[in-house]
Amino acid sequence: MVHAAAQTDHPVRQGLYGIFEVFVDTLLICTVTGLVILVTDSWTSGATGAALSVSAFTTGLPGTWGGIVVTGGLILFAFSTVIGWSYYGETGVVYLFGVRAERPYRVLWLVFIYLGAVGSLHLIWDIADTLNGLMALPNLVSVLFSIPVLLKLNREFFATSRST
Repeated sequence: MVHAAAQTDHPVRQGLYGIFEVFVDTLLICTVTGLVILVTDSWTSGATGAALSVSAFTTGLPGTWGGIVVTGGLILFAFSTVIGWSYYGETGVVYLFGVRAERPYRVLWLVFIYLGAVGSLHLIWDIADTLNGLMALPNLVSVLFSIPVLLKLNREFFATSRST
């Protein structure tokens, strides 16, 4: 939704930005974190989640930099996720129910932010995983149905960029 709302000269260019974003976030950041955990032998400590990452980066970096790096990354990730999901939800609610539903959605969103902050970590992750899975289903079906349009736009974009 974010990339669809962007003002761009061609949708494929914006799609390439989206692919780059996923590449950096998922492949680079997660791979580096996994490698740090493996190289520092922190995976044998019994720690999990953020504690495992802090342990690994504290072992790998001098002083308290490991904790600072992981904490800073988690804060940025959490903040950007809250902002992004808020935008996605609000966009969907406005599309389905009109602009009048915007304010009630925002209030409800704040209630859920509070519940997520004070709720059981295990329960919150279970709910988030379930909702992400449910959200993936219509997205994957939509992508499958849009493949002919995507291929046409892709051919058009790269044919135009070669000629210029």
